[in-house]
Amino acid sequence: MTDRFVEVSLDRRGVRCTAKLLTDRAPHTCDAVWNALPLGGDVYHAKYARNEIYTLLPPFAAQEPPLENPTITPIPGDLCYFTFSQTQLGTASYGYEAARAATARTAGTAPAPAAPGPAQLVDLALFYERNNLLINGDAGWVPGIVWGAVVDGLDRMADACQDLWRAGALGETLSFRRA
Repeated sequence: MTDRFVEVSLDRRGVRCTAKLLTDRAPHTCDAVWNALPLGGDVYHAKYARNEIYTLLPPFAAQEPPLENPTITPIPGDLCYFTFSQTQLGTASYGYEAARAATARTAGTAPAPAAPGPAQLVDLALFYERNNLLINGDAGWVPGIVWGAVVDGLDRMADACQDLWRAGALGETLSFRRA
């Protein structure tokens, strides 16, 4: 099989990097993402995992991938995939009410309530620097699937991610598309 690559971008900032899909390590996840591209949405900067940016999306795979190539200590350039239920992200302190409402609008339903329910979100993340630990004070360890590795442009993207951390993410989108 030939190598597959995705472009990851912070659209308003005009910054891009290129990542190679890790098809040999996470074949189900790579296929799910590849078949759904292009993907994107509002960007968030991590509160707990440190040097991470991500977007929350409605589920897009026919079947959620198994936990393949898992990590709790992502390294710079890792692209990770997480699935969260509404109950996992239901605490108001996470600040995802707008994301849940947007997901519900995309699915053609009323905005999802904050109460427990079946709604799911997919989190596609980029880790841009060292010293990340995927632990959540409410839930414990949060393993992610490493499905891609940045091969070009991580330095520029890391600078933009630091700017996003300092200046704010409002109005910025994180996009994934075939390269």
